[in-house]
Amino acid sequence: MPAVHRLAPDLTQLHGRLLDWYAVRARALPWRLRHTSPWGIFLSEVMAQQTPVARVEPIWLDWMSRWPTPADLAAASPGDVVRAWGRLGYPRRALRLHEAATAMVDRHGGEVPATLEELLALPGVGDYTAAAVACFAFGIPAPVIDTNVRRVLVRTLEGEAQAAPALNRAERELALAAMPPRTDDANTWNVAAMELGALVCTARAPRCDDCPAADLCAWNLAGRPAWTGPVKRTQSWHGTDRQARGALLSVLRESPGPVGAARLAQAWPDEPQRLRCLDSLVSDGLVEPLPRSRFRLPE
Repeated sequence: MPAVHRLAPDLTQLHGRLLDWYAVRARALPWRLRHTSPWGIFLSEVMAQQTPVARVEPIWLDWMSRWPTPADLAAASPGDVVRAWGRLGYPRRALRLHEAATAMVDRHGGEVPATLEELLALPGVGDYTAAAVACFAFGIPAPVIDTNVRRVLVRTLEGEAQAAPALNRAERELALAAMPPRTDDANTWNVAAMELGALVCTARAPRCDDCPAADLCAWNLAGRPAWTGPVKRTQSWHGTDRQARGALLSVLRESPGPVGAARLAQAWPDEPQRLRCLDSLVSDGLVEPLPRSRFRLPE
């Protein structure tokens, strides 16, 4: 075990508390049902990145109805995929999902690959997604480390108010060392820690009175000291290129055909920013330019 706070709890006790809590308090999310396919789990993990679960659930249900297998999604047009993505945010993820589905058809017989190495080789798949799919779809006890898990671990074991802005090697080693030894428990531990961070051990207003491990948590026992390390900078939404891109994409999604430049100007009047964002959307493959200053979603 990497160095931990002097008040850090015994891991066996911590495991028991969180696993028992999760057995009772886990949210009934559709992708957690036993019959959910690896493809359904893959979709959920990509969709839920940096996106509230409440926004993901209806889109996930729609996608699973339209495209229940990788082959179904691979056969769809990129434009249909971007349109169905709706307002989930970070729409490049929709195209990466389409590319990943195509790779599954081409390389894996239309199935989600079952090893970390093969998952990491898919377009748009990083360490988190590969570990989450390996764990939740195939029972491989890889550490699944998202922002919620990081916060739970550094608070309970290191006595810190929050994790550093970027995941580092020490945190990876901590996450691996903190996992229960039994495979089933390790896999459940991943989602239990994630759920605790999402619902109770939140970033801004942790509900320590509702935490099953409050009396074991090093941060709580130390008096909840304030964070003194570097702070991750966050960008406001209003007026940003992200907002402009979203406004332009919204017009294109809602249109049955190509959209002229004048209509896009109504959606975002700032011309330099609008043109810059259109260029970036074209570069990302999210928008296709046409003659006579018209644009559409890719076909």
